[in-house]
Amino acid sequence: MVGAGVTEELLGAGGIRDRVDGCLEDFLVAKSRRARARGLSTEIPRVLRDFLGAGGKRIRPLLCAVGWFAGGGTGPVPQAVVRVAASLELFHAFALIHDDVMDDSDTRRGVPTVHRAQAARRTAARGAGGTGGAGGTGSDAERFGLGAAILAGDAALAWSDELLHTAGLPPEQLMRVLPLVDAMRTEVVHGQFADLEATGNPGGDVEAALAVVRYKTATYTIERPLHVGAALAGADEAVRAVLSGYALPVGEAFQLRDDLLGVFGSGERTGKSRLDDLRAGKHTVLVAQAFRYADPAQRRVLHALLGRPGLDEDDAEALRGVLLATGARDRVEDMIRERRALALDALRAAGLPPAAAAVLRQLADTATVRPA
Repeated sequence: MVGAGVTEELLGAGGIRDRVDGCLEDFLVAKSRRARARGLSTEIPRVLRDFLGAGGKRIRPLLCAVGWFAGGGTGPVPQAVVRVAASLELFHAFALIHDDVMDDSDTRRGVPTVHRAQAARRTAARGAGGTGGAGGTGSDAERFGLGAAILAGDAALAWSDELLHTAGLPPEQLMRVLPLVDAMRTEVVHGQFADLEATGNPGGDVEAALAVVRYKTATYTIERPLHVGAALAGADEAVRAVLSGYALPVGEAFQLRDDLLGVFGSGERTGKSRLDDLRAGKHTVLVAQAFRYADPAQRRVLHALLGRPGLDEDDAEALRGVLLATGARDRVEDMIRERRALALDALRAAGLPPAAAAVLRQLADTATVRPA
């Protein structure tokens, strides 16, 4: 396939993103049919269809396909590779749904988070004369919403494994991929736990905040999907090492940009409230830089307002003022630029197929230079 054809396969209409969405839709429709045939609720498959249909950039499936071309794959992306790529997106759904529970977030992709939507569904059912449970109180609906979201996330995790194992990979191909998927899952759990431990206890430890970035985002979002795709094409560890030289700095820059957007961005663009991270007291690199360079008065503002559950927009503006005055925002912007440059340098030296390299260059731009 010529370079233009590869680019169309990756980014064009009917390309990998559309094929992955079709695969996920078919898979979840089948889950609904089987549940209905057994007299079971179809709510969990419906929740996941709605969640996936609400948006998402499909970065992980795209990178899996890019990795396949980078590893030597040729011709149209095989359906087995598409199914593996779709399994990565379903795993991502699991991670996001549970992340929203842990962060007590209200919105994701511009719509209510799964636990909020399920709590509202419970309340509506009670108001319409539904039965079950005592009362119909807010706390009952909230408990139901949390439980339903946890189960939806559990289903997404289990079904991502099912998609992988039923992708139609030959045994030797599956054996090359499984250790990489296992590593990805372990890394994201460790990264999430580190984030959970640090939340509510922010400080000036930039390296600790960066460690969360590496495991929660850089390896999981960029590096491992590329590795999985390359392994599907039969690439060895040397190729994966080359891909890591690009992936890790881009992944870090991607999360650093997310941290900035989470505080300074527009909720209409990001699909999430820009108060969430501040209310939670997230120990992001942005916050760590502020603590590191704050004077005593600025530290008092940080300690007083970060992690306050009732933080409002006025409080948030006071915090943003400190983040600007300490130079934290500018330092994070510098870190993003440095990592993007490192990634592009690694890409130039990698000797990847031109079309795969072109898509990775484009991703480095869109993932790190995003409008607020």
